[in-house]
Amino acid sequence: MSDTEKQRHATLGGVVVATALPYRGDASAPAGLAVDYDRYAEHCRWLVANGCHGVGPNGSLGEYSSLTDEERRRVARTAIEAVGDSGTVVVGVHGVGSHQARQWAEAAAEDGADGVLCLPPTMYRANRGEILAHFEAVASVGLPVMVYNNPIDTKVDLTPDLLAEISRIDNVVAVKEFSGDVRRVLEIREQAPGLEVISGADDVVLESLLMGATGWFAGFPNVFPAESVRLYELAVAGKVEEARALYEPLIAAFRWDSRTEFVQAIKLGMEQVGRFGGPCRPPRGALTERMREQVKADMARAVDALGKRAG
Repeated sequence: MSDTEKQRHATLGGVVVATALPYRGDASAPAGLAVDYDRYAEHCRWLVANGCHGVGPNGSLGEYSSLTDEERRRVARTAIEAVGDSGTVVVGVHGVGSHQARQWAEAAAEDGADGVLCLPPTMYRANRGEILAHFEAVASVGLPVMVYNNPIDTKVDLTPDLLAEISRIDNVVAVKEFSGDVRRVLEIREQAPGLEVISGADDVVLESLLMGATGWFAGFPNVFPAESVRLYELAVAGKVEEARALYEPLIAAFRWDSRTEFVQAIKLGMEQVGRFGGPCRPPRGALTERMREQVKADMARAVDALGKRAG
């Protein structure tokens, strides 16, 4: 591994793509949909080949909660094998309890992951002590840990003062910040200065990077990988006017990353640029016709703007 690659693996920052998961029809599989591992491996390789710093299997966008345990581990292994030394793999290890999350972290370590992404306990509104115990258990495995603040889905808010405590746990190195409040970036940097702040929502990524976030754990780079990396590079270089010119025509599409139907919207976006998106497993259903038309319109604006830039 080159010095550049070693540096890349030393951080969980940069553009790490929360990968969408392809399925193929199979009547014997859950909900009649089997994971298409070959297509998934190709997608991971394509993202890294287009400049993304890494991939994140088994996140919400990867529908981890709709997978069997066997599928979930194989998805992580597929990403790790596909990317190899070319990028970082940050595996989602979310679980209802610390024993489950730790078990997934142990599997990720055995399989060669570079780090793990972990929500607070899912399906349970944990208190402060329980949250700390949860992350302590996951971090004890030894891999770098990116904690995930998603108060919308978990009903638990990892506030800057709580993150200051969490950041003192060995091996906790970063936070994926999905509250949507860009004021949090500087607050976290002030209260937990050793913690990398990673933008978790596509529709505030530029604002977050300009305020000092060091990475983007991203959804729409599944659709626009090279262009998203360019946006990231412009932002961290402080080239605000160029970054805004690229960002503004993309923002309507990016807003879908913060909506309930984000998985379906991103998969539809992938279809519109010639990639395979495909269906989702329950509980996610098909987009309404009105939503489909809006996603297609928002994507068309982005594709048109990017085409003009390329031309």
